[in-house]
Amino acid sequence: MGSGILPENIVGEHNPPCHFRLKLYRSKKKPYLNRIQKRRRFLWAKDHLKWTVAKCNSVLWSDKSKFEVHFGKLGRHVIRTKEDKDNPSCYQRSVQKPASLIVWGCMSACGVGSLHIWKDTINADSYIQVLEQHMLPSRRRLFQGRPCIFQHDNARSHTASITMSWLHRRRIQVLKWPACSPDLSPIENIWRIIKRKVRQRRPKTVEQLEACIRQEWDNIPIHKLEQLVSSVPRRLQSVIKRRGDATQW
Repeated sequence: MGSGILPENIVGEHNPPCHFRLKLYRSKKKPYLNRIQKRRRFLWAKDHLKWTVAKCNSVLWSDKSKFEVHFGKLGRHVIRTKEDKDNPSCYQRSVQKPASLIVWGCMSACGVGSLHIWKDTINADSYIQVLEQHMLPSRRRLFQGRPCIFQHDNARSHTASITMSWLHRRRIQVLKWPACSPDLSPIENIWRIIKRKVRQRRPKTVEQLEACIRQEWDNIPIHKLEQLVSSVPRRLQSVIKRRGDATQW
């Protein structure tokens, strides 16, 4: 019971839902955190606890995310008669390996940057090309010469020696990042918003999927970006309060 996940048989004739005032919700997906990772997240949050919203506004937040072409996953239930259980119109369709796209993007409180659809193998060399062709122009456009800190996670292509050397040669200040910490980055919330909107549009091909992603990315309002970036200090407080464990963000 401590996990918060209820067995199916706990709600029955003798335990009606209203007695517990509980409802059935989908559990949020969070990365597994071991003791060392929690400790490092806790210490990182303490080290950055004095960051103001203005400081957070000086960060160029970046990340990759996977988008899939979905078939019939908008609803898991169907209204039918008992006799219609094998009616093809009542089936939930699925594919073994749905078509997908890996997308890279960056953002700040003042706007979204360039979006890259990854069609090559993801390694240090291809990541450096993305930085050259998308990150640098976005940085110039969004910050216009103002001091800027670049944030990315600890993926292998990000921490490779040639990537770190490339960043050092261009004098790009990189924000040291704790492992398994998507809840600290506001761009993760942007991906969730876009995925929800893309699912509602139900693209049926990879080409339609890419078009939907680009359109929704460009339609993210500035006030939403400002709101998410300004939440970073509260995210830090949440990490400290939970001793490094995953937060609600």
